[in-house]
Amino acid sequence: MSDSLAPNPDSPNDKASLTEWLDYMQQIHVSAIDMGLSRVLPVAEALGVVKSAQDDAYVFTVAGTNGKGSTTAVIAQMCLAAGYKTALYQSPHLSAFNERVRINGEMVSDEILINAFCKVEAARLQCALTLSFFEMTTLAALLIFAEADCDVWVLEVGLGGRLDVVNIIDPDMAVITNIGIDHVDWLGDNVEDIGREKAGILRNDMPLIYGATNMPTSVQQAIDKNQATCYQVGKDFHYREIDAITWQYSNAAVTLQLPRPALSLTNTANALSAVLASSLAVDIAAIEQALQTVKLAGRFDYRELENRHWLFDVAHNEQGVEFLLAQLLPLWQQHVAKQNSDEQTNSAPATIKMLFSMLADKDIDKVVQRLTESGLPISDWFIAEIDYPRAASTEQLQRILSNYVDSAQIHEFKRLSEATDAVINGSQAQDLIVVCGSFHTIGEVLAAFEE
Repeated sequence: MSDSLAPNPDSPNDKASLTEWLDYMQQIHVSAIDMGLSRVLPVAEALGVVKSAQDDAYVFTVAGTNGKGSTTAVIAQMCLAAGYKTALYQSPHLSAFNERVRINGEMVSDEILINAFCKVEAARLQCALTLSFFEMTTLAALLIFAEADCDVWVLEVGLGGRLDVVNIIDPDMAVITNIGIDHVDWLGDNVEDIGREKAGILRNDMPLIYGATNMPTSVQQAIDKNQATCYQVGKDFHYREIDAITWQYSNAAVTLQLPRPALSLTNTANALSAVLASSLAVDIAAIEQALQTVKLAGRFDYRELENRHWLFDVAHNEQGVEFLLAQLLPLWQQHVAKQNSDEQTNSAPATIKMLFSMLADKDIDKVVQRLTESGLPISDWFIAEIDYPRAASTEQLQRILSNYVDSAQIHEFKRLSEATDAVINGSQAQDLIVVCGSFHTIGEVLAAFEE
Protein backbone atom coordinates (compact mmCIF):
# COMPACT_ATOMS: atom_id res chain seq x y z
CA MET A 1 0.00 0.00 0.00
CA SER A 2 1.35 3.41 -0.90
CA ASP A 3 1.47 6.11 1.77
CA SER A 4 -0.16 8.61 -0.53
CA LEU A 5 -1.78 8.76 -3.91
CA ALA A 6 -2.56 11.83 -5.97
CA PRO A 7 -6.27 12.74 -5.88
CA ASN A 8 -8.25 11.41 -8.79
CA PRO A 9 -9.17 14.47 -10.89
CA ASP A 10 -12.39 12.72 -11.89
CA SER A 11 -13.54 12.16 -8.29
CA PRO A 12 -16.49 14.24 -7.15
CA ASN A 13 -15.97 16.37 -4.05
CA ASP A 14 -18.10 17.32 -1.08
CA LYS A 15 -19.85 19.94 -3.22
CA ALA A 16 -21.07 17.33 -5.71
CA SER A 17 -24.62 16.00 -5.59
CA LEU A 18 -25.57 12.54 -4.41
CA THR A 19 -26.50 11.64 -7.98
CA GLU A 20 -23.06 12.68 -9.22
CA TRP A 21 -21.41 10.51 -6.59
CA LEU A 22 -23.59 7.50 -7.37
CA ASP A 23 -22.94 7.85 -11.11
CA TYR A 24 -19.19 8.11 -10.49
CA MET A 25 -19.07 5.00 -8.29
CA GLN A 26 -20.94 3.00 -10.92
CA GLN A 27 -18.05 3.58 -13.33
CA ILE A 28 -14.79 3.21 -11.41
CA HIS A 29 -14.63 -0.59 -11.20
CA VAL A 30 -14.36 -3.13 -13.98
CA SER A 31 -17.61 -4.92 -13.05
CA ALA A 32 -20.75 -4.25 -11.04
CA ILE A 33 -20.32 -7.49 -9.06
CA ASP A 34 -16.86 -8.63 -7.97
CA MET A 35 -16.93 -11.19 -5.17
CA GLY A 36 -14.09 -11.19 -2.65
CA LEU A 37 -12.77 -9.24 0.30
CA SER A 38 -9.10 -8.77 -0.59
CA ARG A 39 -9.65 -5.31 -2.08
CA VAL A 40 -12.20 -4.22 0.52
CA LEU A 41 -10.35 -5.07 3.72
CA PRO A 42 -7.43 -2.63 3.33
CA VAL A 43 -9.84 0.24 2.69
CA ALA A 44 -12.05 -0.80 5.62
CA GLU A 45 -9.00 -0.93 7.89
CA ALA A 46 -7.90 2.50 6.70
CA LEU A 47 -11.35 3.82 7.57
CA GLY A 48 -11.38 2.04 10.95
CA VAL A 49 -14.84 0.60 10.49
CA VAL A 50 -13.97 -3.01 11.31
CA LYS A 51 -12.58 -2.18 14.75
CA SER A 52 -15.48 0.15 15.59
CA ALA A 53 -18.11 -2.45 14.90
CA GLN A 54 -16.37 -5.26 16.75
CA ASP A 55 -15.68 -3.20 19.86
CA ASP A 56 -18.68 -0.95 20.26
CA ALA A 57 -21.85 -2.35 18.69
CA TYR A 58 -23.99 -5.48 18.78
CA VAL A 59 -24.14 -6.72 15.18
CA PHE A 60 -26.86 -8.80 13.51
CA THR A 61 -25.88 -10.07 10.04
CA VAL A 62 -28.70 -11.48 7.92
CA ALA A 63 -28.14 -13.64 4.83
CA GLY A 64 -30.51 -15.79 2.79
CA THR A 65 -32.13 -16.11 -0.61
CA ASN A 66 -35.40 -14.37 0.27
CA GLY A 67 -36.80 -12.43 3.22
CA LYS A 68 -33.66 -10.57 4.27
CA GLY A 69 -35.26 -7.15 3.98
CA SER A 70 -38.28 -8.00 6.12
CA THR A 71 -36.15 -9.81 8.68
CA THR A 72 -33.69 -6.94 9.08
CA ALA A 73 -36.54 -4.42 9.26
CA VAL A 74 -38.21 -6.29 12.14
CA ILE A 75 -34.96 -6.77 14.06
CA ALA A 76 -34.14 -3.07 13.74
CA GLN A 77 -37.62 -1.98 14.78
CA MET A 78 -37.51 -4.16 17.90
CA CYS A 79 -34.11 -2.84 18.92
CA LEU A 80 -35.23 0.73 18.31
CA ALA A 81 -38.40 0.22 20.37
CA ALA A 82 -36.21 -1.09 23.20
CA GLY A 83 -34.28 2.18 23.26
CA TYR A 84 -31.12 1.23 21.36
CA LYS A 85 -29.61 3.60 18.81
CA THR A 86 -30.09 1.31 15.82
CA ALA A 87 -28.38 1.26 12.43
CA LEU A 88 -30.01 -0.57 9.52
CA TYR A 89 -28.31 -1.38 6.22
CA GLN A 90 -30.36 -2.90 3.40
CA SER A 91 -30.09 -3.24 -0.36
CA PRO A 92 -31.17 -2.59 -2.98
CA HIS A 93 -33.42 0.44 -2.67
CA LEU A 94 -36.76 1.08 -4.35
CA SER A 95 -36.94 4.83 -4.91
CA ALA A 96 -34.08 6.69 -3.21
CA PHE A 97 -30.58 5.44 -2.46
CA ASN A 98 -30.89 6.84 1.08
CA GLU A 99 -33.35 4.00 1.86
CA ARG A 100 -30.34 1.70 2.20
CA VAL A 101 -28.82 3.52 5.19
CA ARG A 102 -31.02 4.28 8.20
CA ILE A 103 -30.38 5.30 11.79
CA ASN A 104 -33.24 4.99 14.25
CA GLY A 105 -35.61 4.31 11.38
CA GLU A 106 -34.75 7.50 9.46
CA MET A 107 -32.91 7.61 6.15
CA VAL A 108 -29.61 9.47 6.43
CA SER A 109 -29.30 12.71 4.50
CA ASP A 110 -27.56 13.30 1.18
CA GLU A 111 -24.99 15.40 3.07
CA ILE A 112 -24.08 12.54 5.42
CA LEU A 113 -23.78 10.10 2.53
CA ILE A 114 -21.63 12.45 0.46
CA ASN A 115 -19.33 13.09 3.41
CA ALA A 116 -18.87 9.33 3.84
CA PHE A 117 -18.29 8.81 0.11
CA CYS A 118 -15.53 11.42 0.20
CA LYS A 119 -13.78 9.56 3.02
CA VAL A 120 -14.16 6.15 1.37
CA GLU A 121 -12.81 7.54 -1.91
CA ALA A 122 -9.80 9.04 -0.12
CA ALA A 123 -9.07 5.73 1.62
CA ARG A 124 -9.52 3.83 -1.64
CA LEU A 125 -7.03 6.08 -3.40
CA GLN A 126 -4.59 5.83 -0.50
CA CYS A 127 -4.74 2.05 -0.86
CA ALA A 128 -4.42 2.29 -4.66
CA LEU A 129 -7.40 -0.03 -5.17
CA THR A 130 -10.58 -0.04 -7.19
CA LEU A 131 -13.90 -0.96 -5.57
CA SER A 132 -17.30 -1.82 -7.00
CA PHE A 133 -20.35 0.35 -6.46
CA PHE A 134 -21.70 -2.00 -3.78
CA GLU A 135 -18.34 -2.16 -2.01
CA MET A 136 -17.98 1.63 -1.97
CA THR A 137 -21.51 2.27 -0.77
CA THR A 138 -21.42 -0.47 1.87
CA LEU A 139 -18.18 0.85 3.32
CA ALA A 140 -19.77 4.30 3.44
CA ALA A 141 -22.75 2.90 5.37
CA LEU A 142 -20.47 1.15 7.87
CA LEU A 143 -18.48 4.35 8.35
CA ILE A 144 -21.67 6.33 8.97
CA PHE A 145 -22.81 3.83 11.59
CA ALA A 146 -19.42 3.90 13.32
CA GLU A 147 -19.25 7.69 13.38
CA ALA A 148 -22.82 7.87 14.72
CA ASP A 149 -21.82 5.53 17.57
CA CYS A 150 -24.82 3.26 17.06
CA ASP A 151 -25.56 0.64 19.72
CA VAL A 152 -26.89 -1.97 17.29
CA TRP A 153 -26.02 -2.64 13.66
CA VAL A 154 -28.45 -4.68 11.56
CA LEU A 155 -26.73 -5.63 8.30
CA GLU A 156 -28.32 -7.27 5.27
CA VAL A 157 -25.92 -9.28 3.11
CA GLY A 158 -26.07 -8.21 -0.51
CA LEU A 159 -24.99 -11.40 -2.26
CA GLY A 160 -24.06 -14.75 -0.72
CA GLY A 161 -22.26 -14.20 2.56
CA ARG A 162 -18.69 -15.45 2.71
CA LEU A 163 -17.34 -13.01 0.10
CA ASP A 164 -19.84 -10.20 0.55
CA VAL A 165 -18.43 -6.88 1.79
CA VAL A 166 -20.82 -6.96 4.78
CA ASN A 167 -18.84 -9.98 6.01
CA ILE A 168 -15.83 -7.81 6.92
CA ILE A 169 -17.78 -7.11 10.11
CA ASP A 170 -17.77 -9.91 12.69
CA PRO A 171 -21.38 -10.36 13.78
CA ASP A 172 -22.62 -11.23 17.24
CA MET A 173 -25.71 -12.93 15.77
CA ALA A 174 -26.18 -14.54 12.36
CA VAL A 175 -29.47 -15.19 10.58
CA ILE A 176 -29.92 -17.28 7.43
CA THR A 177 -33.52 -16.86 6.32
CA ASN A 178 -33.58 -19.67 3.74
CA ILE A 179 -31.56 -21.11 0.88
CA GLY A 180 -32.82 -21.31 -2.68
CA ILE A 181 -31.41 -21.21 -6.18
CA ASP A 182 -30.46 -17.67 -7.16
CA HIS A 183 -27.38 -15.78 -8.36
CA VAL A 184 -26.05 -19.03 -9.85
CA ASP A 185 -23.27 -17.25 -11.74
CA TRP A 186 -21.66 -16.21 -8.46
CA LEU A 187 -22.88 -18.67 -5.81
CA GLY A 188 -23.33 -21.98 -7.59
CA ASP A 189 -26.25 -23.84 -9.11
CA ASN A 190 -27.19 -26.08 -6.17
CA VAL A 191 -28.25 -25.54 -2.56
CA GLU A 192 -25.09 -27.12 -1.14
CA ASP A 193 -22.79 -24.61 -2.84
CA ILE A 194 -25.13 -21.73 -2.11
CA GLY A 195 -25.53 -22.83 1.51
CA ARG A 196 -21.76 -22.97 1.93
CA GLU A 197 -21.47 -19.37 0.73
CA LYS A 198 -24.25 -18.07 2.95
CA ALA A 199 -22.91 -19.92 6.01
CA GLY A 200 -19.68 -17.97 5.53
CA ILE A 201 -21.14 -15.30 7.86
CA LEU A 202 -20.71 -17.67 10.84
CA ARG A 203 -17.99 -17.13 13.41
CA ASN A 204 -16.71 -19.32 16.23
CA ASP A 205 -19.07 -19.94 19.16
CA MET A 206 -21.90 -17.69 18.01
CA PRO A 207 -25.67 -18.16 17.64
CA LEU A 208 -27.37 -18.74 14.30
CA ILE A 209 -31.07 -18.43 13.51
CA TYR A 210 -31.95 -20.69 10.59
CA GLY A 211 -35.36 -19.88 9.14
CA ALA A 212 -36.13 -22.93 6.99
CA THR A 213 -37.01 -26.52 7.85
CA ASN A 214 -34.61 -27.98 5.26
CA MET A 215 -30.94 -27.43 5.94
CA PRO A 216 -28.21 -28.24 3.39
CA THR A 217 -25.38 -30.43 4.66
CA SER A 218 -22.94 -27.61 3.90
CA VAL A 219 -24.67 -25.35 6.43
CA GLN A 220 -24.62 -28.03 9.12
CA GLN A 221 -20.93 -28.55 8.43
CA ALA A 222 -20.30 -24.82 8.91
CA ILE A 223 -22.26 -24.90 12.17
CA ASP A 224 -20.18 -27.82 13.44
CA LYS A 225 -16.90 -26.26 12.32
CA ASN A 226 -17.66 -22.98 14.11
CA GLN A 227 -19.23 -24.68 17.14
CA ALA A 228 -22.19 -22.40 16.59
CA THR A 229 -25.49 -22.71 18.44
CA CYS A 230 -28.27 -23.11 15.88
CA TYR A 231 -31.93 -22.28 16.46
CA GLN A 232 -33.99 -23.68 13.58
CA VAL A 233 -37.64 -23.01 12.77
CA GLY A 234 -39.88 -26.02 13.32
CA LYS A 235 -37.35 -27.50 15.71
CA ASP A 236 -36.22 -24.88 18.21
CA PHE A 237 -38.91 -22.26 17.63
CA HIS A 238 -42.41 -22.30 16.18
CA TYR A 239 -45.06 -19.86 15.06
CA ARG A 240 -48.65 -19.99 13.89
CA GLU A 241 -51.42 -17.64 12.85
CA ILE A 242 -54.26 -17.34 15.35
CA ASP A 243 -56.49 -14.90 13.47
CA ALA A 244 -56.25 -11.84 11.23
CA ILE A 245 -54.72 -9.70 14.00
CA THR A 246 -52.90 -12.16 16.26
CA TRP A 247 -50.21 -14.81 16.02
CA GLN A 248 -48.35 -17.06 18.42
CA TYR A 249 -44.60 -17.54 18.82
CA SER A 250 -42.97 -20.17 21.01
CA ASN A 251 -39.54 -21.54 21.86
CA ALA A 252 -38.18 -23.59 24.75
CA ALA A 253 -38.37 -20.61 27.10
CA VAL A 254 -41.48 -18.62 26.14
CA THR A 255 -44.86 -18.72 24.44
CA LEU A 256 -46.06 -15.32 23.24
CA GLN A 257 -49.32 -14.13 21.74
CA LEU A 258 -48.49 -11.07 19.66
CA PRO A 259 -50.04 -8.50 17.31
CA ARG A 260 -49.72 -9.46 13.67
CA PRO A 261 -47.32 -7.22 11.71
CA ALA A 262 -47.71 -5.93 8.16
CA LEU A 263 -44.82 -8.21 7.10
CA SER A 264 -44.70 -11.99 6.76
CA LEU A 265 -44.91 -14.12 9.89
CA THR A 266 -42.07 -16.33 8.65
CA ASN A 267 -39.59 -13.47 8.54
CA THR A 268 -41.03 -11.93 11.69
CA ALA A 269 -40.51 -15.18 13.61
CA ASN A 270 -36.90 -15.37 12.40
CA ALA A 271 -36.30 -11.78 13.51
CA LEU A 272 -37.91 -12.31 16.90
CA SER A 273 -35.83 -15.44 17.44
CA ALA A 274 -32.66 -13.46 16.73
CA VAL A 275 -33.60 -10.71 19.18
CA LEU A 276 -34.59 -13.15 21.92
CA ALA A 277 -31.36 -15.14 21.46
CA SER A 278 -29.22 -12.01 21.62
CA SER A 279 -27.71 -10.42 24.73
CA LEU A 280 -29.80 -7.28 24.24
CA ALA A 281 -32.48 -6.26 26.74
CA VAL A 282 -35.68 -6.20 24.67
CA ASP A 283 -38.91 -6.66 26.62
CA ILE A 284 -42.34 -7.78 25.44
CA ALA A 285 -43.68 -4.22 25.35
CA ALA A 286 -40.93 -3.22 22.88
CA ILE A 287 -41.63 -6.31 20.76
CA GLU A 288 -45.35 -5.55 20.61
CA GLN A 289 -44.71 -1.89 19.77
CA ALA A 290 -42.32 -2.87 16.99
CA LEU A 291 -44.73 -5.36 15.45
CA GLN A 292 -47.48 -2.73 15.33
CA THR A 293 -45.28 -0.15 13.60
CA VAL A 294 -42.83 -2.02 11.34
CA LYS A 295 -43.32 -1.69 7.59
CA LEU A 296 -41.22 -2.16 4.48
CA ALA A 297 -42.12 -0.91 1.03
CA GLY A 298 -42.38 -3.56 -1.68
CA ARG A 299 -42.80 -6.57 0.61
CA PHE A 300 -46.37 -7.81 0.22
CA ASP A 301 -47.15 -4.12 0.18
CA TYR A 302 -50.89 -3.52 -0.31
CA ARG A 303 -52.02 -0.02 -1.29
CA GLU A 304 -54.96 1.81 -2.81
CA LEU A 305 -53.82 4.24 -5.51
CA GLU A 306 -55.68 5.91 -8.37
CA ASN A 307 -58.92 4.18 -7.31
CA ARG A 308 -57.23 0.81 -7.81
CA HIS A 309 -56.10 -1.99 -5.49
CA TRP A 310 -52.34 -2.65 -5.76
CA LEU A 311 -50.01 -5.28 -4.33
CA PHE A 312 -46.28 -4.61 -4.65
CA ASP A 313 -43.87 -7.47 -3.97
CA VAL A 314 -40.20 -7.80 -4.91
CA ALA A 315 -40.42 -11.56 -5.58
CA HIS A 316 -37.82 -12.25 -8.28
CA ASN A 317 -37.06 -15.97 -8.08
CA GLU A 318 -38.99 -19.21 -7.77
CA GLN A 319 -38.77 -19.36 -3.99
CA GLY A 320 -39.80 -15.73 -3.68
CA VAL A 321 -42.86 -16.37 -5.86
CA GLU A 322 -43.84 -19.36 -3.72
CA PHE A 323 -43.65 -17.10 -0.69
CA LEU A 324 -45.71 -14.43 -2.46
CA LEU A 325 -48.39 -16.91 -3.51
CA ALA A 326 -48.70 -18.35 0.00
CA GLN A 327 -49.80 -14.89 1.16
CA LEU A 328 -51.59 -13.81 -2.03
CA LEU A 329 -54.07 -16.69 -2.23
CA PRO A 330 -55.81 -15.88 1.08
CA LEU A 331 -55.62 -12.14 0.34
CA TRP A 332 -57.34 -12.74 -3.00
CA GLN A 333 -60.13 -14.69 -1.30
CA GLN A 334 -60.65 -11.83 1.14
CA HIS A 335 -60.53 -9.33 -1.71
CA VAL A 336 -63.20 -11.18 -3.72
CA ALA A 337 -65.43 -11.57 -0.66
CA LYS A 338 -65.21 -7.84 0.02
CA GLN A 339 -65.97 -6.96 -3.59
CA ASN A 340 -68.95 -9.32 -3.66
CA SER A 341 -70.36 -7.75 -0.49
CA ASP A 342 -70.00 -4.21 -1.85
CA GLU A 343 -73.24 -3.12 -3.45
CA GLN A 344 -71.39 -0.54 -5.54
CA THR A 345 -69.18 -3.16 -7.22
CA ASN A 346 -69.44 -3.49 -10.98
CA SER A 347 -71.14 -6.70 -12.07
CA ALA A 348 -68.00 -7.86 -13.89
CA PRO A 349 -65.99 -10.34 -11.78
CA ALA A 350 -62.74 -9.14 -10.24
CA THR A 351 -59.53 -10.31 -11.92
CA ILE A 352 -55.79 -9.92 -11.34
CA LYS A 353 -53.69 -7.75 -13.62
CA MET A 354 -49.94 -8.41 -13.56
CA LEU A 355 -47.52 -5.51 -14.01
CA PHE A 356 -44.33 -7.47 -14.57
CA SER A 357 -40.68 -7.20 -15.50
CA MET A 358 -37.47 -8.97 -14.47
CA LEU A 359 -33.71 -8.93 -14.88
CA ALA A 360 -32.29 -11.07 -17.66
CA ASP A 361 -30.02 -13.12 -15.35
CA LYS A 362 -32.97 -14.42 -13.31
CA ASP A 363 -34.90 -17.62 -14.05
CA ILE A 364 -37.83 -15.84 -15.71
CA ASP A 365 -39.35 -19.05 -17.05
CA LYS A 366 -39.76 -20.65 -13.61
CA VAL A 367 -41.20 -17.45 -12.13
CA VAL A 368 -43.76 -17.13 -14.94
CA GLN A 369 -44.60 -20.83 -14.82
CA ARG A 370 -45.31 -20.72 -11.10
CA LEU A 371 -47.44 -17.59 -11.38
CA THR A 372 -49.49 -18.92 -14.29
CA GLU A 373 -50.04 -22.31 -12.64
CA SER A 374 -51.13 -20.79 -9.32
CA GLY A 375 -54.85 -21.00 -10.08
CA LEU A 376 -55.27 -17.25 -9.65
CA PRO A 377 -57.46 -15.47 -12.24
CA ILE A 378 -54.69 -13.50 -13.95
CA SER A 379 -56.41 -11.97 -16.96
CA ASP A 380 -53.68 -9.70 -18.36
CA TRP A 381 -49.93 -9.15 -18.25
CA PHE A 382 -48.51 -5.65 -18.71
CA ILE A 383 -44.77 -5.81 -19.45
CA ALA A 384 -41.96 -3.37 -20.18
CA GLU A 385 -38.18 -3.32 -19.95
CA ILE A 386 -36.62 -2.16 -16.68
CA ASP A 387 -34.34 0.85 -17.09
CA TYR A 388 -31.26 -1.06 -15.92
CA PRO A 389 -28.28 -2.65 -17.74
CA ARG A 390 -29.17 -6.21 -16.69
CA ALA A 391 -32.84 -5.89 -17.64
CA ALA A 392 -34.64 -8.54 -19.63
CA SER A 393 -35.85 -7.15 -22.94
CA THR A 394 -39.55 -6.84 -23.64
CA GLU A 395 -39.06 -9.39 -26.41
CA GLN A 396 -37.54 -11.89 -23.96
CA LEU A 397 -40.39 -11.39 -21.50
CA GLN A 398 -42.99 -11.74 -24.25
CA ARG A 399 -41.37 -14.89 -25.63
CA ILE A 400 -41.41 -16.63 -22.25
CA LEU A 401 -44.91 -15.47 -21.35
CA SER A 402 -46.28 -16.71 -24.68
CA ASN A 403 -45.36 -20.26 -23.63
CA TYR A 404 -47.90 -20.04 -20.81
CA VAL A 405 -50.60 -17.51 -21.71
CA ASP A 406 -52.47 -16.39 -24.82
CA SER A 407 -50.75 -13.60 -26.71
CA ALA A 408 -53.91 -11.48 -26.42
CA GLN A 409 -53.30 -11.32 -22.65
CA ILE A 410 -49.82 -9.80 -23.07
CA HIS A 411 -49.53 -6.02 -23.42
CA GLU A 412 -46.07 -4.64 -24.26
CA PHE A 413 -44.76 -1.15 -23.51
CA LYS A 414 -41.43 0.63 -23.86
CA ARG A 415 -41.33 1.90 -20.27
CA LEU A 416 -42.78 0.75 -16.99
CA SER A 417 -44.30 4.20 -16.51
CA GLU A 418 -46.31 3.62 -19.71
CA ALA A 419 -47.30 0.15 -18.53
CA THR A 420 -48.45 1.67 -15.22
CA ASP A 421 -50.77 4.09 -17.01
CA ALA A 422 -52.03 1.28 -19.20
CA VAL A 423 -52.84 -1.10 -16.35
CA ILE A 424 -54.81 1.65 -14.60
CA ASN A 425 -56.80 2.36 -17.76
CA GLY A 426 -57.17 -1.34 -18.56
CA SER A 427 -58.50 -2.40 -15.17
CA GLN A 428 -61.66 -1.94 -13.12
CA ALA A 429 -62.01 -0.68 -9.58
CA GLN A 430 -62.71 -4.20 -8.30
CA ASP A 431 -59.54 -5.72 -9.83
CA LEU A 432 -56.23 -6.34 -8.05
CA ILE A 433 -53.03 -5.14 -9.73
CA VAL A 434 -49.96 -7.17 -8.71
CA VAL A 435 -46.56 -5.58 -9.39
CA CYS A 436 -43.61 -7.99 -9.09
CA GLY A 437 -40.47 -9.42 -10.69
CA SER A 438 -37.70 -7.19 -9.34
CA PHE A 439 -36.81 -4.44 -6.90
CA HIS A 440 -36.29 -2.30 -10.00
CA THR A 441 -39.82 -3.05 -11.24
CA ILE A 442 -41.35 -1.85 -7.97
CA GLY A 443 -39.09 1.19 -7.84
CA GLU A 444 -39.94 2.36 -11.35
CA VAL A 445 -43.67 1.87 -10.86
CA LEU A 446 -43.64 3.80 -7.58
CA ALA A 447 -41.60 6.52 -9.29
CA ALA A 448 -44.28 6.72 -12.00
CA PHE A 449 -46.83 7.60 -9.32
CA GLU A 450 -44.54 10.29 -7.88
CA GLU A 451 -44.12 11.82 -11.31
